[in-house]
Amino acid sequence: MCGIIGYLGPRPAAPVLLESLRRLEYRGYDSSGVVVLSGEGAPVAIKAAGKVQSLLDRIDGEQILGKVGMGHTRWATHGSPTFENAHPHSDCGGRFFVIHNGIIENFAELRAELQAGGHVFRSETDTEVLPHLIEEYYEGDLVLAARRALRRLRGAYAVVILSSTDPDTLIGARLNAPLVVGVGADEWFLSSDLAAIIPYTKRALVLGEGDMAVLSPVGPVVTSIADGSESVPRVVRVEWDVLQAERGGYPSFMAKEMHEQPAALENALRGRLLSDGRVEFADWDIDPEQLRRFQRVQIVGAGSAHYAGLLAKYAIEDLSRIPTAVEVASEWRYRPQTVGADTLTVAISQSGETADTLAAARRAQEQGSYVLAISNVVGSTLALEADAMVNLHAGPEICVVATKTFLNQVAVSLLLAMRLAQVRSTADPGDLRRLAGAMRSVADAQQRLLQAELEMQPLGAWLAQHRSILYIGRGYNYPVALEAALKLKEVSYLHAEAYPAGELKHGPIALLDPGVPVVAFATESATREKVRSNIQEVSARLSPILAVVTEGDSSLDGLATHLVQVPRVPEMVAPMVNVLVGQLLAYHAAMSQGLDVDRPRNLAKSVTVE
Repeated sequence: MCGIIGYLGPRPAAPVLLESLRRLEYRGYDSSGVVVLSGEGAPVAIKAAGKVQSLLDRIDGEQILGKVGMGHTRWATHGSPTFENAHPHSDCGGRFFVIHNGIIENFAELRAELQAGGHVFRSETDTEVLPHLIEEYYEGDLVLAARRALRRLRGAYAVVILSSTDPDTLIGARLNAPLVVGVGADEWFLSSDLAAIIPYTKRALVLGEGDMAVLSPVGPVVTSIADGSESVPRVVRVEWDVLQAERGGYPSFMAKEMHEQPAALENALRGRLLSDGRVEFADWDIDPEQLRRFQRVQIVGAGSAHYAGLLAKYAIEDLSRIPTAVEVASEWRYRPQTVGADTLTVAISQSGETADTLAAARRAQEQGSYVLAISNVVGSTLALEADAMVNLHAGPEICVVATKTFLNQVAVSLLLAMRLAQVRSTADPGDLRRLAGAMRSVADAQQRLLQAELEMQPLGAWLAQHRSILYIGRGYNYPVALEAALKLKEVSYLHAEAYPAGELKHGPIALLDPGVPVVAFATESATREKVRSNIQEVSARLSPILAVVTEGDSSLDGLATHLVQVPRVPEMVAPMVNVLVGQLLAYHAAMSQGLDVDRPRNLAKSVTVE
């Protein structure tokens, strides 16, 4: 959540900061601000509640001089989204400025201590304790004062600090929240997200947990907050370019990223799915014998990643016969753990910074489990801390809701299931070859659906006429129903719930009437006839039905109010086709109401706090 950008270099800082804040808008926020050190070292701070445009309106063409500065988009946690609570925050004397992502858990006791010492606070935020702590500890050495102050903090933070006392210095630090150092040509950046700095550089240093970077005109120096010892950060190079982070003529990033899914899927499969049906992960070089030793799999994730984990469970158990458990990371992390050295823990997170998933992965490692990360960000905390990582290769996903990253999470999960089946010899090689061929066909099936997108537009608008919608599916289509209902909730603000179709009579059937439509995923599967019976039950309660069926299936003609036909693919890979129908329905339901699909209310791209 939130966005951070810092700049130190030869060009004017303000235009860099403002353009970068625009690139960070997708993360979710409710206020913004910048501070720039002028040529004489005097700080110029401007902030505003609301969107970045409100900040630009306050600046109103004012020329802000200075080549060192920082900017922030805030998501309110402590204190409402007001001008006073917007970042940056400063000390009593207005010398030390701080922007911050995360939560300082012990801020109340620190605030009380500082107020008792005479410090005056202007906001309700937890962040404001940090500039006051720096002021308290400052004795002529900014770096030492910042390190002492940071040691007092408990919780999660990515912070950037600048001061009029040291006009050629910019300090960044992180603990349980992402922060990278962008390395340009004689210029340096601090950012919570590579998307903010990609127009300026593709090279970045990934700060480790508890690291502090001190930037000056001679370059960055990275040390440990705890003891000041020098750290060697990991260097990453961004694979994508600035054009991939632009809309490219599409009306929204969500539309663009839905249409990028066939290419994203091919990127996930390339070099991994071999012509003979075998699977190899160049980025996960594990001894096959070690894979054979795993007796169970534990999957953790949140939101869409959790639903991808459910599909992974089905595929792993079907192909490799390994017992597999899937749990929401925020629940699993607080329960007694039964994982150990015989368990492969799979942590799924598109950003690699999801706080609960990170905590769950750490718990698993504490219990001796091997942790495999499935993520879209190579330099993320999860990627750095896990025993291994498989990259989604989805490219930048700017829209807050997951589309192509969910697709690639499912694809990589199927590859994982196939790899486990290979080394354990639990699946017929011919079956694996046929499954590999089916996975390669999905991109074409998706392309056909996208070409027929206009047919989805009136169906999405029809759903938007109702206030509550039920989604049902069985087998591999049950997680698809969950994900499709989530997408509708996220972008259209309509109430939607998903159930296994066989659970209708165990409660949800009481909701059915002519005002509650049911979206039924009824494509070809082992339980297709059962789903048809469930749809008959829905029809008998007069609920309108939107059924997703396989091309050529006429069994629901006259029963379903609306039919969406999708290309024929095997049940195991059908979710990668069917979920696109759910995305398109949600998208057009939102667009019919004039909603901002890229930045849904109350949501953020990466949930970095509990």
